[in-house]
Amino acid sequence: MEQQNPKKTWWRWGVNRWIVLALLLVGGFVVGASPLTTPTLPSVVLPAEPLSAHPLFGNFYFTNTMTATLLADFLLVLMAFSFNREVNKAIQGGTLILKGLSGAVEALLEMLYNMTESTAGKWTRTIFPWFGTISLLVLVANWMELIPGVDSIGFLEKANKGGYAIQQLNDKFATLLRPTAGAVAVNGYKLTPLFRAVSTDLNFTVALALIAVVAVQVIGVRAHGMNYFTKFFNVKTLFSKPIFGAIDFGVGLLELVSEFSKILSFAFRLFGNIFAGSVLLFVMGFLLGKFTLVPTIFYMLEFFVGAIQALVFGMLTMTFMAQATQGHAGTPDKAHA
Repeated sequence: MEQQNPKKTWWRWGVNRWIVLALLLVGGFVVGASPLTTPTLPSVVLPAEPLSAHPLFGNFYFTNTMTATLLADFLLVLMAFSFNREVNKAIQGGTLILKGLSGAVEALLEMLYNMTESTAGKWTRTIFPWFGTISLLVLVANWMELIPGVDSIGFLEKANKGGYAIQQLNDKFATLLRPTAGAVAVNGYKLTPLFRAVSTDLNFTVALALIAVVAVQVIGVRAHGMNYFTKFFNVKTLFSKPIFGAIDFGVGLLELVSEFSKILSFAFRLFGNIFAGSVLLFVMGFLLGKFTLVPTIFYMLEFFVGAIQALVFGMLTMTFMAQATQGHAGTPDKAHA
């Protein structure tokens, strides 16, 4: 029987051809339109900008990082439902091989689980949900600064000092205009973005750090019961062996101080890296906006920085949780029901 040769086609990317074609069209449009754009420098402010005219209660305003947090949560929930559907499809189809985005998520979760298992041992099933959830949330929060429209679409407000002139596009929309060379700065308008990268808000990083550190203490209590707190207040040998007991008591106080220092370390490491990255993208886009390739290099840099910071935050949380389950100061390592 004569074997038929498969039909050859000039398009080598198969079913993903439309995705590749769309990326090529978008890239071509950006490169072609970049000489026509004159980006302005966004306002670099440390606190999140309020979107509500009046406080919701007390001095609490609804800010643009809150909208970004809701968007990040929505994306994570959507990804979870999509992943669950693909897993059920694979099981019903008699195969456990996932493709596309679901396959990438599976590979990421498998990597995180293996890291947890090699560190936490029998506590893997308890610690991994914390590790995976924090890592995915911080990853999405960090990468939000790379989404078009974040920090660039919002509400125009009158600037107290400086600002830019605006060009009215229609009845509802306008854009900021970059001043020409030699123009004198006047009181113009500034942009309050509708979405701002969540990790550039210190409130978010501090809240996440508090959750991580409190969860570490909860895991420690589950592993050792109330004896876990002898790690911080060790008075067992304070009177029987005064010298060594005093040393043990002082070491315990240092351990207590280190627990509080973890909050500052967690919060300011994540906040500092992502906020600095956002400012870097602002400045490079303002200075080199017409040269598309150069800002793109910094976008790729921030892509990897966001991923690394998410992994570091989650990995440190997982490591501290694993350490909390280990025996200390002669306390046996046993699990309490």
